[in-house]
Amino acid sequence: MEWKKSIPWKKSIPWKKSIPWKKSIPRKAEAQLTDWRLRKSGKALLVNGARQVGKTYILRKFGEEQFENTVYVNLETNLAAASYFAGDISPKKILQYLEVAAGEAIRPGKTLLFLDEIQACERALTALKYFSEEAPEYHVVAAGSLLGVAIHRERYSFPVGKVESLVLYPLDFEEYLWARGKHKLAEAIRNAYGSMEALPDSLHLAATELYREYLLVGGMPASVNAFMANDSFLDAALVQNDILDNYIADMAKYATNADSAKIRACYQSIPAQLAKENKKFQYKIVQKGGSAAIFGASIEWLNFAGIVLKCQRIAQAYEPISVYADLSAFKLYMGDTGLLVTKAGISGQTILSGEGNLFMGAVTENYVAQQLAAKGYPLYYWESANAAELDFVLQKENQIIAIEVKKGEHVRSRSLSVFRDAYQPAYAIRLSLKNFGEKDGLKSVPLYAAFCI
Repeated sequence: MEWKKSIPWKKSIPWKKSIPWKKSIPRKAEAQLTDWRLRKSGKALLVNGARQVGKTYILRKFGEEQFENTVYVNLETNLAAASYFAGDISPKKILQYLEVAAGEAIRPGKTLLFLDEIQACERALTALKYFSEEAPEYHVVAAGSLLGVAIHRERYSFPVGKVESLVLYPLDFEEYLWARGKHKLAEAIRNAYGSMEALPDSLHLAATELYREYLLVGGMPASVNAFMANDSFLDAALVQNDILDNYIADMAKYATNADSAKIRACYQSIPAQLAKENKKFQYKIVQKGGSAAIFGASIEWLNFAGIVLKCQRIAQAYEPISVYADLSAFKLYMGDTGLLVTKAGISGQTILSGEGNLFMGAVTENYVAQQLAAKGYPLYYWESANAAELDFVLQKENQIIAIEVKKGEHVRSRSLSVFRDAYQPAYAIRLSLKNFGEKDGLKSVPLYAAFCI
C-alpha cells in the first residue's frame, strides 16, 4: 500500500510543469499551527476550508518542518485505510493499523498523523475524541474540503470540546504581497495604517497596481502559483475555471440530486445578485417563486463548504452586534474575488485599467469581505428604515467600527454620516483608492490596506 504516493495534487493538473509547486507561499496560519504544537493541548486539530485553499499543502509543510516524520492518510482515496475505522476506533488499534500500512512508526511528539479528507469517513472524525481522551501525547491533524458541510449533517458524531479548529481561507492581500516578494511594501502599508500618514506616491501607485492584479488572480494558492510561473493572467484563469468546475462536481457528489440542483441554482445566481444596486440575496433571482423554505438549506451548504461568504444584515449597531442580526436578510459573496471575476466574465482589461464599470463596485465589496473574513471577523452590514446602507459593520472587542467601501476615488456618501450620527462608532473607515489620511474620526484607508483592519 503506497501511502506516500496517494496525494493527487501533483498529478491531477495538466499544467503542473509550468507551476513551481515547490515554491513555498508563506501563510499566516503557519503561526497558528506552531502555537497548537507548542501548547500540547492534547486535542486533535481540525483544519476546515474550501477546496484548494491550501489545507493539504500547509499541513504537509508543517509536518516536514516541525516533526521527524509525517504519516499521511487520504480517507477519500484510500478506502483500505478508511475501513480501519469501521470497527474498533480506540487510538491503540488505529495506530497499530496505520503503522503497519505506512511502514513507519508513529511516535508521540515526533510524528504528525495527518488524516486528510476526513469528511469521507465519519468514524474517523469520531475517533478524534478518543485520541484526545486516551492518547493526548500524539499530534493528530485532520482536514477536509467539505468538512463544514459534513459536521453540520445531523448524523455526524462531532467530538465537541475534544478538538481544536482552524479555518483556512484563500491568501489575503498581505499574503499575496509576500508571495510576490513584496515584504517591504506590506510592512510599509502596515506602518502607514498605524500612523494614518500617506504613503509616498510611488508606493501608493505600486500597491494599487498590485491590488488590481490581486482582484484578477485572487488568493487561491494554485492560481497564484500559476500566475507567478509565467506572469500570465490566462494561466491563473485556467486554474480558476478548474476550481469552479470542481465546486460544481462537489455539489453533485456530496448532495442528493434534488439538493444538488438547488445548490447549483443558488451558486450560479451570485454574480447576478451582486450586480443589483441592493445586493441583498433575493430568492426570486434564483427561481421565480423561490423562497427561503425552498433554497435556505442550499445557501447553508454553500456557506459551510466555504464557497461563499455570508454577510448578515443588522438594523441596530450596538454591542454585541450579533444579537441584532436579521437572519432573513443577507448578502452572499464569493469566497475568493478572483473566482468571482472569472465566474462573472468581467474582462481583465477592465480590472487592471481601473476604468469605470458598474460591476466593479460588487467586485470591490467582495474583495473587502474576503479580507475581513480571513481576519476572522463575522460579516455584517447595516441598513436603516430610510434606505441608508453601510457596507460592513465590525465589532472589535467592545468597539463598533463602521466601514464604507468605494471602488474608486469618488467618496461622497450619505449613509456613513447617517450611521455615525445614529451610533457614534469608535471610528469609521472609508476604503477607496485614495491614500491614507484621517479627519474627525474618519480614517481614509486605501483598499489595498484592508488586511490591516
